Amino acid sequence: MEIRPIISALLRSKTGAILVALQVALSLAILSNALHIVSERQAVAARPSGIADEGDVFHIRVRHLVDASHQEQLARQQAETLALRAIGGVASTAFANQAPMSQSGWSSLITAGRAKGSNSSLASMYYSGDSLVKTWGLTLVEGRDLTAADVVDIDGNTSPDSLFPRSVLVTRALAAKLWPGAGQVLGQTLYFGNEADANAATVVGVIATLQSPSAQASDAGGFALVAPMRKTSDSTMFTVRAEAGERERVMKEADAAMRAANQGRAIISMKNVKQDRKERYRADLALAWMLIAVSVLLLFITASGIVGMASLWVTQRRKQIGVRRALGARRGDILRYFITENFIITSVGVLCGVAMAVALNQLLVAQLEMARLPPSYLMGGACVFWALGVAAVYGPAWRAASISPATATRSA
Repeated sequence: MEIRPIISALLRSKTGAILVALQVALSLAILSNALHIVSERQAVAARPSGIADEGDVFHIRVRHLVDASHQEQLARQQAETLALRAIGGVASTAFANQAPMSQSGWSSLITAGRAKGSNSSLASMYYSGDSLVKTWGLTLVEGRDLTAADVVDIDGNTSPDSLFPRSVLVTRALAAKLWPGAGQVLGQTLYFGNEADANAATVVGVIATLQSPSAQASDAGGFALVAPMRKTSDSTMFTVRAEAGERERVMKEADAAMRAANQGRAIISMKNVKQDRKERYRADLALAWMLIAVSVLLLFITASGIVGMASLWVTQRRKQIGVRRALGARRGDILRYFITENFIITSVGVLCGVAMAVALNQLLVAQLEMARLPPSYLMGGACVFWALGVAAVYGPAWRAASISPATATRSA
């Protein structure tokens, strides 16, 4: 089939073709970026928190209503820990100050040196007098776990700032941030701040991953450390790993045990890790579904526009189609004509859409720190709109090919 007559016909009636091409371009630009955002959000929401078998782990917070001294608070923590460990089905429990993805926690400025200009980062600081590696099932890729000999007891009200643990575990992400390219992380010294008297600690182990309470989508979501420390206050949190399939029962018995241990003089609240994950990523998943809905709507609108424009062209060209049929054109020739015409228009829209998609992505990268749009999304989007264009025009094109010469010339 000759392409030149089709192009000449389009140039004589440009308005409709331009509108369809523009609609394809805008849809492709929005669709490719929207699906890229959906993919990113879903990948972020599926990231491992560092906690193994999240469905078996829950946290219980105890807010004590009776004031107590530092020693009394330590004794109370120990009694509560023993009460939890006495429950059947409890695999492990540990005192902890915060939990991954809980959206509420403590972070500290961590530096590789006291001097200004040293590599530094805000990092989530988990502390416990027990083994979070054991209770959470953290993957220790280098070094050793913290031991009872490393633990420091700190009075949250009166202890001096100089009293601080001297050994810590760091995540692989934090180690890469503080000591990029370092062949050896174990034995490195990090500092809690960059002041001349900043407390120092030695890295004795490296954890594969442990998300922060905020679980940021950026690399900062993996900057965390674990310190061997018991810091007393009127509020205590325990993290508990139940045996497989026992979590619901253990949670009920843990609630009863804590109330009995405190004789009703405490406020108890519990949440499992799956709840933390669901609440943390609810907004991300809602955004993903909204973008999916917008993408489907765009495809529907674009297809409707192509069908409408092709139907209008068929109506306007009934006489032309009838004459061509009378001169010997077959149905397949008419069908190919309209499909080829639409493919040309769609291709122009796709080329413009690719350029617009790249420009839109550059804006998102600059303003929202998003990742760059992979070429596969542009190629996939182009294929989708080419296929959509052919599918949408097929119906009107088939109706055009079915017009008989006698009917077309009589109606003209």
